[in-house]
Amino acid sequence: MVTLRALGSSGLSVSPFCLGGNVFGWTADEAESFAVLDAYTAAGGNFVDTADSYMYHFPGTEAGQSETILGRWLAARGNRDDVVLATKVGDHPQYKGVAPATIKAAVEESLRRLGTDRIDLYYVHYDDPEIPVEDIITTLDGLVRDGKVRAIAASNIEPARLAESLAFSDREGLARYAVLQPPYNLVSRETYEDERRGIVQREGVVCVPYFGLASGFLTGKYRPGQPSPSVRDLPGLAGGFVDTERGLRVLDAVEDVAKARGVEMATVALAWVAQQPTVAAPIASARSVEQVPALVAMHDLHLSGEELATLTAASD
Repeated sequence: MVTLRALGSSGLSVSPFCLGGNVFGWTADEAESFAVLDAYTAAGGNFVDTADSYMYHFPGTEAGQSETILGRWLAARGNRDDVVLATKVGDHPQYKGVAPATIKAAVEESLRRLGTDRIDLYYVHYDDPEIPVEDIITTLDGLVRDGKVRAIAASNIEPARLAESLAFSDREGLARYAVLQPPYNLVSRETYEDERRGIVQREGVVCVPYFGLASGFLTGKYRPGQPSPSVRDLPGLAGGFVDTERGLRVLDAVEDVAKARGVEMATVALAWVAQQPTVAAPIASARSVEQVPALVAMHDLHLSGEELATLTAASD
């Protein structure tokens, strides 16, 4: 039985591992996506993350495919009330940016594709410094008041804009960002551990980080001198760590802990993220059912203080 945890001030309760939906309609077709979602929920997971833009950046895909597949799965299984559904606004090619009119139009399209009357957690995918935070927050607050969104969040946002947004929400008594979604893993710590984590701690926000496995690097499938095994090897991400001393040091440490615990490397890497201060649930995706067990096994793995210290030291 998976113990759900409170998602900060959102009022939502989620499993400690969040399933990423970026592969739905990309490296996982609809049948494969349904199977992955079935396996994840059967293992006690209830938190699924997608975006209105997934995955139009890649050949053969179009924006909204992930939401559409997820909506069809929810309808087929009749389990909408059992799933905490997160999606994002701001990167869809037809609804680019976060101007008020864009947000209002984009949310309607997301609701349509998802086949639901409300989004549990609605992220600003990419902040736009040209749009006043007052306009963004006021618009999102309106969605909450209308019942279309239950809680709001931010993904890629600069520390100053995050702090400004939270301050405006508090000053005006409006909905405030309950969750921050930055990239964060054992080989990419700086983006979150700089000012952002301090703001999150002070403001009572929680972190739901993406790239929990560094685009697959921390599963151990990328090694020096070997070709990339996956079309998901994004330039500068997974492949960028293979030939670095730090990257290899981290891989060795993760592998040692995994062997000692009798679990997969992915399980250890996600458990490290999950046990960091302010983190509520790391995100990772699976393109096949065979990849799901190593991810959901994180629910049951609690790393010791010594193991955490060993992994952290390797990544310093």
